[in-house]
Amino acid sequence: ILDHLRRQAYLTRGVTIHFRDERERAEFPKYSFYFEGGVASYVKHLNRNATAVHPSVFYASKALDSIHVEIALQYTDTYKESIFTFANNIHTGEGGMHLTGFKSALTRTLNNYAREKSMVKEKDENLTAEDVREGITAIVSVKVPEPQFEGQTKAKLGNAEVRGAVESLFGEAFAQWLEENPGDGNPIIAKCSLAQRARNAA
Repeated sequence: ILDHLRRQAYLTRGVTIHFRDERERAEFPKYSFYFEGGVASYVKHLNRNATAVHPSVFYASKALDSIHVEIALQYTDTYKESIFTFANNIHTGEGGMHLTGFKSALTRTLNNYAREKSMVKEKDENLTAEDVREGITAIVSVKVPEPQFEGQTKAKLGNAEVRGAVESLFGEAFAQWLEENPGDGNPIIAKCSLAQRARNAA
């Protein structure tokens, strides 16, 4: 239960969650969770035992019509892809439209940036979806007025309009962040290019 409450505090930026177990000989007598950085703090927590390849955590919180999108990400020197998605604070373990929109915008935005900065030459192939997700830790959280969950466990979000909202809002914010923070953007492209070379060699 503590892990669940901690996660809810990460997903609800600026809100304090108090927990008190009043059972006799309670295992968890009293806890409070508060994370000013929201999902950005969540990414830092997940990466606490890894080495980040760029200094800052990307964070964006934007809304389109009635859909609110909040995303944080940071790359580490690992080979693991860790993307966690949520809809109305419910963990969507099988992803869905918000994950599809995120992946699409991530690949397109990083390729555009890499070519603009001549880090990927004109004759070179694009970075693939697998290349740009190697070593990433990301949280994709959306708030939707009428979520359409697929399956009994609500593990997948089916709202088609969410894909476009995430793709648009995240793509725009991420492109601007890369442009304004080359100290973060350039190491990310270097990490993705290394993954590409390893894939080609294999």
